[in-house]
Amino acid sequence: MKLVTYRNPYTMEDRSGILYGDYVIDLNSTYAAILYREGITEGAYRIADGLLPTSLLEVLRGGGRSLNAAQEVLTFAKEQIDKGKTIEGPRGEKASFRLSEVKLRAPLRPGKIIHTAGNFREHAREAEKAGWEFPIPQWISFLKNPDAVVGPDEPVIYPSYTKELDYELEMGIIIGKKCKEVTPEEAVDCIAGYTVFNDITARDIQRIEMKNGLLNLGKNMDTFAILGPCIALKDEIPDPHNLRMELRVNGEPRQQSGTWNLSVKVPEIVSRYSVITLYPGDMISTGTVSGVAAFREDPFKYYLKPGDVIESEIERIGVVRNPVVAGPPGRIKPPISESK
Repeated sequence: MKLVTYRNPYTMEDRSGILYGDYVIDLNSTYAAILYREGITEGAYRIADGLLPTSLLEVLRGGGRSLNAAQEVLTFAKEQIDKGKTIEGPRGEKASFRLSEVKLRAPLRPGKIIHTAGNFREHAREAEKAGWEFPIPQWISFLKNPDAVVGPDEPVIYPSYTKELDYELEMGIIIGKKCKEVTPEEAVDCIAGYTVFNDITARDIQRIEMKNGLLNLGKNMDTFAILGPCIALKDEIPDPHNLRMELRVNGEPRQQSGTWNLSVKVPEIVSRYSVITLYPGDMISTGTVSGVAAFREDPFKYYLKPGDVIESEIERIGVVRNPVVAGPPGRIKPPISESK
């Protein structure tokens, strides 16, 4: 099952849905329709609001009961759509859409984003080869700003403060169950699914910050966290360590690898970061694969620029496309300084 957030073309509100082939199914209205057919005519929407609310983050927080209800929606939707029927809620509102009719949004704005780096050792090796002045050991971590999240087709803003805007294709691990200090074996049950994540980075700002022992603004400015196009639940991903990954800029492949190159397994990543309490809807990244612009022989040839189109793709999850657009001239300088 693939869960999405989409913008309803009639009400212009963002709502939770299921991606089924070329269709998006509204979770809330469709579940109300199922209940109505079962004779629950008075409280259908109240029950649907409780189990399958319009916010995908709240759906995940509903845990197994909400995901079971979502599975009911998928089963019902398959029957209707395969017969060529459209789906309507009890109030007559449209509840099934062609994918071309709607705009997909970022699937969710995570409660917290834990960025972990160095887990693809190929990225560390290319950094060393390129002469990057900072080591990339395993288990580098920092918090990524949830307010920086953008979804499919939304622009990545090229800030006036940087001349070295880079891309980092990663997989995002979405937590589905509250957990604290779990073993890798226990962590498997705490994962809801996976999404595509692109950690946009201003390398020149990052370089200055890292001289002071920091990782902050260089990775946290507005629009620097691409997510989408969906959350592929675990039933869609038989093996999270066997997924092809590719990032393209203007159609040209820049990063090509796969999750089989992870030096640590996904459950171990979740286990390590469960030293702090993890909640449904939190996201942990895997770190990026090789091929970033900064570590190429001629990095300025590969850094992002206004007018570029980025495609971030992971097998079985999907593709997120984002244009790069120039930001306005900066009115103030960001609070970064060279170390003394």
